[in-house]
Amino acid sequence: MEVILTQDVPGIGKTGAVVKVKDGFARNFLFLKNLAMPVTDGNIKSLEQEKLRRLQKEQKSKKAAEELKSKIEALSLTIAVLTQENDKLYANITAQELQKALSDEGYEIDKKVILLEEPIKALGIYQVPLKLHPEVSGEVKVWIVKK
Repeated sequence: MEVILTQDVPGIGKTGAVVKVKDGFARNFLFLKNLAMPVTDGNIKSLEQEKLRRLQKEQKSKKAAEELKSKIEALSLTIAVLTQENDKLYANITAQELQKALSDEGYEIDKKVILLEEPIKALGIYQVPLKLHPEVSGEVKVWIVKK
């Protein structure tokens, strides 16, 4: 029996794939758990429409990420911190502080987007990488200065 997978099924296939499985497996497992639907003309048309909607949504998301990238790369963040006598920072600068600084500038992004390998531990100028979309990456310039 041929079925269209509505969700990823390990060992069988990915969402939207048309696969051939045994009748009992399809009826007793895939259909009961809403993991698949039978191959019919209506189901194939709805699958194509869903793929088109998903593609349009992905393109819109990518375009928004590219616009955000161009705005953020033009930005230069300045973070003033307390230092010890020998210019060592009292506290490290982490992705959370960078997220807060970006939100203060009007850019609401998730801290998981900020790809800071290790916390910033000294004064200086840093290029911090950002992963805004699976296909769009950028950098923001961060200045760490004395308060």
